[in-house]
Amino acid sequence: MSRFRITAILLLMFLGVSSASANTLVSTSPVSGSTLSVSPTNVTVTGNVTLIADAPDANSITVTDPNGIRVDDGTITISDVSATVGIRPLVESGMYTVTYFLLSEGEVPLEGSFTFKYQAPSVISTANPTPEPTQSQTPASSSWGTNFFVILLLLLAVLVTVGLSLYARKLFAER
Repeated sequence: MSRFRITAILLLMFLGVSSASANTLVSTSPVSGSTLSVSPTNVTVTGNVTLIADAPDANSITVTDPNGIRVDDGTITISDVSATVGIRPLVESGMYTVTYFLLSEGEVPLEGSFTFKYQAPSVISTANPTPEPTQSQTPASSSWGTNFFVILLLLLAVLVTVGLSLYARKLFAER
């Protein structure tokens, strides 16, 4: 009887009872707290549980600028454990806030917020290029040893070709 209990306990330990794991945030793009100098085209939130793609109205990701005005385009794309929303080009420097509420089947919704900083580039002025004279290139010098080696290889190749053709002629003449 005790062997049966030990076997049952070991079986449960190895096979395990599925533990309830809440959907937690795995990563964001842009990274939470990062400073960007290039305007992102979208924001992605990734959890550890598959998200429900059939409920587009229940899922939401909003991105607001430093003044609280929405800058996302409102279209959410869900792919397995990630949700992405498009962003209009950012023009104002400051902290942008991303707020998300995403449903996953049989789990607590993934919800929260994070911020990233966007540093708009300053006005870039084009510099007037000034032409600089180029130095004429001198041809590479060749050494006598290199020339001799190349000529020797060419002569050897000609001798091998003549030898092979004579051998082939002899083989065909014997047939």
